Amino acid sequence: MEPAEPSAARNGRLCILLAALLWSTSGAFTKALTQETPLQLNTPPVAPLQIAFFRVLFAGLALLLLLRREDVSFRPLMLPMAGCFAVMNLTFVIAMAAGTAANAIFLQYTAPMWMFLACVCWLGEPYDRRSLASLGIGLVGIVVIVVGGWRESQLDIVGLGLGSGLAYAGVVIFLRLLKDASSRWLITLNLLFSGLVLLPWVWQLPWPTPGQLALLFVYGAGQMSVPYWLMARGIRSVSPQEAGIITLIEPALNPVWAYLISREEPSWYTVAGGGFILAALVWRYWPRQSPLAA
Repeated sequence: MEPAEPSAARNGRLCILLAALLWSTSGAFTKALTQETPLQLNTPPVAPLQIAFFRVLFAGLALLLLLRREDVSFRPLMLPMAGCFAVMNLTFVIAMAAGTAANAIFLQYTAPMWMFLACVCWLGEPYDRRSLASLGIGLVGIVVIVVGGWRESQLDIVGLGLGSGLAYAGVVIFLRLLKDASSRWLITLNLLFSGLVLLPWVWQLPWPTPGQLALLFVYGAGQMSVPYWLMARGIRSVSPQEAGIITLIEPALNPVWAYLISREEPSWYTVAGGGFILAALVWRYWPRQSPLAA
């Protein structure tokens, strides 16, 4: 009989892999709602605000069904955490809708670099040379994307992508500080609060068509909530370093799905800068070799 531990680790890796694959489709969903595709769901136009609103609303409602009464709690740090998540959601969707999916996802994945700086400068945690090297490599990628965006007059879109990464880092830091609270509740709170913040602006916009609403429902309930559930299960038996490596499938595949659905091609500076950012993340998360290894 197969040992229980290897079986649990294998199932955990599979859960994280499926989560990353689902998360990687965000570009395809956004482009299907904002550009001409075979689905023909970009008419009438769907505003980025509506996409940002409905994706978190449907995801939050789906996860609400999994909550238990003992999960619910309130702490002061939950408010800035939810605020960071709302900013991350809005800036990411706008950057993806107005620019390229590759640009948005690569810049959002700068979050570990900002987390590293915050943990060292704010929380006073120790650092090592490997993390510093990863930060340096990632910063090269950011500079390449910023310079390229400036030359092509897309610095505002690049700024939104960087803002998404900064906000994402804030979310993860607050989740770390709130580690004793229920993860199901924290994720649900973030999603529903983000929708509530956008409601006054979305209320004034024309209602999406039934086809657009159906895609938005799949976008939120399927592409957002299901991966969170899979990740929560997978991380129980997989180390954070290994999970970090597996989830790099998301930024690698996101531009591919966007290209397949809308024929969107990323710019040269996005590919080059994204390559540096991915290299930095691989270097940061690749498991260290044990000194006892043969």
